Amino acid sequence: MDWNLRLSLRVRSIILSLVILVVSLGVWELSISTGGSDRPLTEYEILTGGGAPKAGVPPPSDVIAKAYEELSQPFYDNGPNDKGIGIQIGYSLYRVLSGYFLAAAIAIPVGFLIGMSPLMYRALDPYIQILKPISPLAWMPLALFVIQDSQASAIFVIFICSIWPMLINTAFGVAGVRQDWVNVARTHELNNMRTALTVILPAAAPTILTGMRISIGIAWLVIVAAEMLVGGTGIGYYVWNEWNNLDLTSVIFSIIMIGFVGMVLDAFFGMIQRRVQYSE
Repeated sequence: MDWNLRLSLRVRSIILSLVILVVSLGVWELSISTGGSDRPLTEYEILTGGGAPKAGVPPPSDVIAKAYEELSQPFYDNGPNDKGIGIQIGYSLYRVLSGYFLAAAIAIPVGFLIGMSPLMYRALDPYIQILKPISPLAWMPLALFVIQDSQASAIFVIFICSIWPMLINTAFGVAGVRQDWVNVARTHELNNMRTALTVILPAAAPTILTGMRISIGIAWLVIVAAEMLVGGTGIGYYVWNEWNNLDLTSVIFSIIMIGFVGMVLDAFFGMIQRRVQYSE
C-alpha cells in the first residue's frame, strides 16, 4: 500500500474515531441532563424513606472533571483508603508483572519441552486439560489459606491465569517448526540446547509472543477481580471502595483507566510482535 494512502487512511480513521467519541459523549450528556427529576421530596417521602435519593449515572462532564482531579495528583497518599490513582495502578501492575513473568519463566521452557517431545506432550496433556479450564479466582481461597498473604495470593492467581496461553502457544509454535530446519541443525551437529535457541526459538517466536500477548490481557483482566476480593490496594480495590461509597463518577473513571492501561499493555506486546514478524 502506498505511503500516502496509508497516511490518509490513518488520518480518516482518527477523525472518525473522534467523531464517534464526541457523538457518544453528547448523547450520554443529554440523556442524563434530560432524564433526571429535580422535584423536591415531600415530608412523607423523607420520613418513610420511600423517596430517598438514589445515586444516578453521572454525566460525562462529571467524569471528565473527576479525571482531571485525579490525574493532576495521581500519586498522593493520605492513608490506607485514600491513595491516588497512580499508586493504585502501580500496585496492580506490580502484581500483574510479577505473576506474569513468573509464569513466563515456567511456561516457555515447559512449552519447548512439550513441543519438542511427543512423549512429554502425551504425559503432561491430561494435567493441562484439567487445570486450564479452572477459573483463576477459584484458586484464591486455597492461595489465601496456604500462602496467608493477600498480595502473594493475588500474584499467584495472576501466575495461574497467565501460564496456560503462553505454555500452549509455545508448544504449538515449537511443534510447528519445519522439520527440515531441525534436520539441518542436526547435520551441523548442534546439540538440543543450541538447536532450540538458534533454530526453533526464532521460528516459533511469533507464536510465543501471541501467547504472551493473550496472557497479559487475561492477567490485567483478572487482577481487578482478585483485588476486589483481597482488598487493601490496587485498581480493583479502588473500584470496589468507590462503589461502597456510592461514588459512581469515580467508578466510571476507574473503569476507563482500567481499559486505558490494558490498551497500553496490549499495544506494547503488539509492537514487539510486529517487529519480530517483520525481522523474519
